Amino acid sequence: QVQLVESGGGLVQAGGSLRLSCAASGRIFSAYVMAWLRQAPGKEREFVAGISRSGGTTSYADSVKGRFIISRDNAKNTVWLQMNTLKSEDTAVYYCAAGTTLTVVPRATGYTYWGQGTQVTVSS
Repeated sequence: QVQLVESGGGLVQAGGSLRLSCAASGRIFSAYVMAWLRQAPGKEREFVAGISRSGGTTSYADSVKGRFIISRDNAKNTVWLQMNTLKSEDTAVYYCAAGTTLTVVPRATGYTYWGQGTQVTVSS
């Protein structure tokens, strides 16, 4: 089992940047595929970005490709989401998630462990 704690959310103007962090504790961090997902009010939770166990492979939703970057440091048990050129439609609660699949899964059902979420609000 792994415990996940997100931080770094907040209020930012459109066009600005934020960096989310997710600190993991518990079992071996490098054993997990990691991802960021988000959920806006009235909408389903959606995949944003994922990263393989080694960090060598990343995957992004089309809506964030070219603007967001996911990275991890297995020595620090941490995964980050750098969010640039933020838009109002990026407003949501962002969740860090860990899964035991072999590759990144672009949907919420692919992940077993979840953080509590951090709010990101982009003002236009």
